[in-house]
Amino acid sequence: DRHRRPRVFYGWYIVIASLFITLYTGGVAHFGFTAVFEPIAAEFGWSYAQVSLASSLRGLEMGLLAPVIGFLVDRWGPRKMVFSGSIILCLGFLLLSRVNSLGMFYLAFIFIATGMSLCAGTVLMTSIANWFHLKAGIAMGIVTSGFGMGGLLIPVVTLLVDSFQWRQAMVWVGIGMIIFVLPLAFVMRHKPERYGYYPDGADAPLETEGETKKDSLPDFGMNTKQALKSRAFWQLAVASCCHSFVLGAVVTHMMPYLSSVGVERSTASFISMVLPVASIAGRLSGGWLGDKLGRKMVFASCFILLTVGILMFGFIDAGRMWLMIPFIITLSLGWGGSVTNRLTVLREYFSRNSFGTIMGFTSGVMMVGHITGAPLAGWVYDTWGSYQWAWILFGAVTLVGALLVFTIPPASRYRTNPGTGESVTTA
Repeated sequence: DRHRRPRVFYGWYIVIASLFITLYTGGVAHFGFTAVFEPIAAEFGWSYAQVSLASSLRGLEMGLLAPVIGFLVDRWGPRKMVFSGSIILCLGFLLLSRVNSLGMFYLAFIFIATGMSLCAGTVLMTSIANWFHLKAGIAMGIVTSGFGMGGLLIPVVTLLVDSFQWRQAMVWVGIGMIIFVLPLAFVMRHKPERYGYYPDGADAPLETEGETKKDSLPDFGMNTKQALKSRAFWQLAVASCCHSFVLGAVVTHMMPYLSSVGVERSTASFISMVLPVASIAGRLSGGWLGDKLGRKMVFASCFILLTVGILMFGFIDAGRMWLMIPFIITLSLGWGGSVTNRLTVLREYFSRNSFGTIMGFTSGVMMVGHITGAPLAGWVYDTWGSYQWAWILFGAVTLVGALLVFTIPPASRYRTNPGTGESVTTA
């Protein structure tokens, strides 16, 4: 009975739960790795490229799993996925605390990647895409802000590592998955129509053409088969690959790079925290601007900001620390805005009922960037003793991403009738 509904649309509870899930998982499994990078390399004598490969394996595993995860969440919903993912993440960190060989180290990160795939990323964004349409930009901006807020946990992980050694720190991080993430699985819900709602809390379907089904609304975006044949999908996917190539390397090598140019470990930890936290401004404003000014144009502009930021990053040293402020501003705004608008552009072009599967295939393409960026930066440092040429190269990669997004055909060209699959417009 719609008259008995609470005043707060349930979709916002899913947004808040997703925010805290991304905060903890992103903070310890993604950003926190930079805090244990040097202690692990020092204990085992492994090269930076070897340690970086763990991050790439995480990206590879998540990329390979993404299409399957997208398919499953479209059918099973997010609750089972988040519940099982939090348990697997806990096991991954417990295994990491016991590693004694390079192979076991990589195995631990395969567990961590599997858990991340099940309880973050595609799963959460698919849930948000199901519950929101007109307000998708701000809703996704809030959720992805949780990932940025995860940067606040870098000093916490650093303190745990410095106080209890890295092995015991990983035990506490794993236990935190059960305490903080697992209970939030019970807040998650599948499509709103199953609970008597419509997206955005509307009183009626946003689209009124055709007959509304119980579990879905008429939908005029491309389905999975159409998407994989479209130019728009592949340009978005390759641009997203450029994005993950650069940011995966920056996040992984932030503290090792700053240490290499004479920055104290405590200062490097603070800077590593500030960057993702500052990206929250880009995630929220990027979602809002995309809804108002056009998501594709804002997405492309974010790549330009990334280019400027990464080039300044390459020239930071003990004598040019003033570059840190404009670097943080430009890279954080570009990072945050691009994350939110990548998701809302996908929501604009592709079918809501196939969103999880399509996002999963996009993540599979992004995998290529994720598995190559961090090891390449580590190899450059191992070979030349400096990261500078890596950052210059990565700046050029973000320019390629901007060009790909700028030239994507308009969404209207791909409108299809959900009943027949035929094109609605040819603009």
